[in-house]
Amino acid sequence: MFRDEATIYVKAGDGGPGCLSFRREKYLPKGGPDGGDGGRGGHVILVADSSENTLLPQARNPHLRARRGGNGSGNNKRGKNGDDLRVPVPVGTIVRDVEKDVVLKDLSGPGDEVAVARGGRGGRGNARFKSATNQTPRRVELGGTGEERKLRLELKLIADVGLLGLPNAGKSTLVSRVSAASPKIADYPFTTIDPHPGIVELKGWRRFVMMDIPGLIEGAHQGQGLGDRFLRHVERTRVLVHMVDLVPDNGESPEEHHRVILEEISSFGHGIADKPRITVYSKADLVEDPEARAEELNRVLAVSGYPVSAVTRLNLDRLLEDCWRALHPVDEE
Repeated sequence: MFRDEATIYVKAGDGGPGCLSFRREKYLPKGGPDGGDGGRGGHVILVADSSENTLLPQARNPHLRARRGGNGSGNNKRGKNGDDLRVPVPVGTIVRDVEKDVVLKDLSGPGDEVAVARGGRGGRGNARFKSATNQTPRRVELGGTGEERKLRLELKLIADVGLLGLPNAGKSTLVSRVSAASPKIADYPFTTIDPHPGIVELKGWRRFVMMDIPGLIEGAHQGQGLGDRFLRHVERTRVLVHMVDLVPDNGESPEEHHRVILEEISSFGHGIADKPRITVYSKADLVEDPEARAEELNRVLAVSGYPVSAVTRLNLDRLLEDCWRALHPVDEE
């Protein structure tokens, strides 16, 4: 199950208390204080892990607590530091402090990490308070309190290519044909309710990640339909493939579908409309002369699109090569 938002509560470990102790050995009746310090409490650390793809574990277990530090002991022995709690989260997770409303870290790369709650300092034992005027100190410190926070996790999936289009434009079918992804496919709107990334393999050991963005409708940037919660995933993509249905339902026209998507990504902002965009006309297998229809639409829409079909694989290889060139323009030059 996909989950791209979660609210969690984190509590770092408290520091261990210092020890009150005096040396008592044969021939050393006045050995002096030897109480050791307490150990540091464990930190809570979020780590970006490329093997994770959902925030569902955090949503189901929102309370995260690290271990406390160990107690100090005699003979100047320091308590053991509490074990850090390292929590794996998907790459692309944004960590936000709810109370302060600030972003603590954007975990945009594998291995990125952030300590969201630091463990309390260990308390000092009585050996720390020995002085020339106080040779038998009976003072110790309790451990410091570990930090605690309420955090909001927001996942923005990272993909090289994102498929945009209205519901039933054929995005899920396309990504299932060119990668190993297996999104749900059916002939009704909003079949796809979660983004589905898939790895596309090309000749020459080339590969990139293509993601099926759930269908957008007019007003999506204001939360209509599946809303803008999926538009934010588009922010992470480098290239967009705009899929325009050649045979839309309900008597609508491809021109209208094209207009709706362009207006939505422009209204949402965040630089989405400025990304490289490839226009294709889907479901070409349902049109008698798809090339002629594509040329007609290109003149009306002022774009350079071409027909594709996930059923007959018409122009799929061309589309994948165009995606690669858009991702690596310097390499091509």
